[in-house]
Amino acid sequence: MPRVKRGFKARRRRNRVLKHSKGYYGARRNQYASAVEQVHHAWKDAFAHRREKKGDFRKLWIARIGAAARGHGVSYSRLINLLKNKGIMLDRKILADLAVRDPGGFKAVVDAAR
Repeated sequence: MPRVKRGFKARRRRNRVLKHSKGYYGARRNQYASAVEQVHHAWKDAFAHRREKKGDFRKLWIARIGAAARGHGVSYSRLINLLKNKGIMLDRKILADLAVRDPGGFKAVVDAAR
């Protein structure tokens, strides 16, 4: 049986991994075996954190809405309940944006909810 050296295909596969490991520290950047392990962990974390990001933004919006609502003498949970009962369909992203960029508009929403 003739020996197969793999050449081009293997080099292309290794170089693809090493390209993804750019910026890592020490051997994790330029030794193939270490780079493969690090890149796979990085991909796994990236996948998980893309999903976590949604919850992180929701927490941020809730904190902003709560802070702005307390400035108008109403708690976050009470404000959300009032908005729901009045049928004002604004999601947390929009409410947080109003609270930060347009305090007057946010005050109008709070007054409409009351």
